[in-house]
Amino acid sequence: MKNDRVNFGSKLGVILASAGSAVGLGNIWRFPYEAGQHGGAAFILIYLVCVFVLGMPIMISEFLIGRRSRANTAGAYKVLAPHSPWRWVGFMGVLAGFLILSYYSVVAGWTLEYILEAGVNGFAHKSATDFKSAFIAFSQNPVRPLVWLIGFLLMTHYVIVKGVKKGIERFSKVMMPLLFILILILVFCSLSLPGSNKGVEFLLHPDFSKVNSEVFLGAMGQAFFSLSLGMGCLCTYASYFSKDTNLSRTAFSVGVIDTFIAILAGLIIFPAAFSVGISPDAGPSLIFITLPNVFQQAFIGAPVLSYIFSLMFYILLALAALTSTISMHEVVTAFIHEEFDISRTAAARWVTGGCIVLGIFCSLSLGILQHIKLFGLGFFDLFDFVTAKIMLPLGGMFISLFTGWYLDRKLVEDEVTNGGTLKVPFLKLYIFILKYIAPIAIALIFINELGLLS
Repeated sequence: MKNDRVNFGSKLGVILASAGSAVGLGNIWRFPYEAGQHGGAAFILIYLVCVFVLGMPIMISEFLIGRRSRANTAGAYKVLAPHSPWRWVGFMGVLAGFLILSYYSVVAGWTLEYILEAGVNGFAHKSATDFKSAFIAFSQNPVRPLVWLIGFLLMTHYVIVKGVKKGIERFSKVMMPLLFILILILVFCSLSLPGSNKGVEFLLHPDFSKVNSEVFLGAMGQAFFSLSLGMGCLCTYASYFSKDTNLSRTAFSVGVIDTFIAILAGLIIFPAAFSVGISPDAGPSLIFITLPNVFQQAFIGAPVLSYIFSLMFYILLALAALTSTISMHEVVTAFIHEEFDISRTAAARWVTGGCIVLGIFCSLSLGILQHIKLFGLGFFDLFDFVTAKIMLPLGGMFISLFTGWYLDRKLVEDEVTNGGTLKVPFLKLYIFILKYIAPIAIALIFINELGLLS
């Protein structure tokens, strides 16, 4: 085990890098969509409970495993549980990160296309039908999405090869504040629209008539998806934490930032959608078909505002996607770098190259390769299903079982309290949740996602 492993240079760097890992397209697209389908504030209240009762303990566990082992995600389990099957949990996390990065970068690349479209004022004078046909034509194009996919992965690659301090930490310190500023400006613009109060009321006024078991399971699934649990990102970043990093406080800070951004995204999307009479539960097409139309209609008498709003929104999406792709790339790069003893730059090249190849198949599966199916799914949908509905829930469940049942209780207490120097009043509750509540809750998510409860 290496003692000269690099650390993040500051507490702010730790929080912003970890928050950047969690903040992504899931906050700005998936969260508003889920809330729109499941009763607005009613869903948000349940989601908050899931984040802080279930998500936080598992996040602390990932931090604990990473910092204690001072190794990549797969290496962490070999350090803490040598010669045991637990190492496969780490390998699964690395594989999940690699597969998600491959198809996630396809969608991330789309944000660059829409930045260009917004920048050249390509949204002006288009109807709702025009936006739909334009998106279908673009996503099925055999060349243009590939150019953006490769471009996005090369941007991610550039940050990774710079290293932990000069790359990940430095860029997180720039991108996360910029992301906050853009969100706040967009919230202000959206709230200034006529009729926006209906969107705010929808977001803040709970409709408990829509609450059922599906909403609880959906909220738990969104919490794990949004916090990047089970894919090795947080565990890998924690291996760069210093010994005096307060794990519980860092987890709480990340949870607050992640949730705050998700709710602010709702304050952008719902008021704008309600101001032009469009349903906020438009589904996967929300950010690339519905919202460009919303932005044009909302600022119909002020084309300059429509132009600025659209451009800033897609820049915001690209930044959120980039903070996530960086963390997923680092999971796999650190694994290859350390397990195969090759340079960090060479490891990053292997990851970027592999993701480009798989990403090309994922992108083309939406167009010219859409007739090629594995288990009835195209490459893009297959990667999404296998990771989001199988690997991440299983990863989260195994992490909770590993920390709650396998690791020595004194080791867990030592890490969470930083050797007894910190008072952690909820320690017994934390361990109880890991042992009993989290595994059962995640098992329910897993079974539900596979459609076995319906």
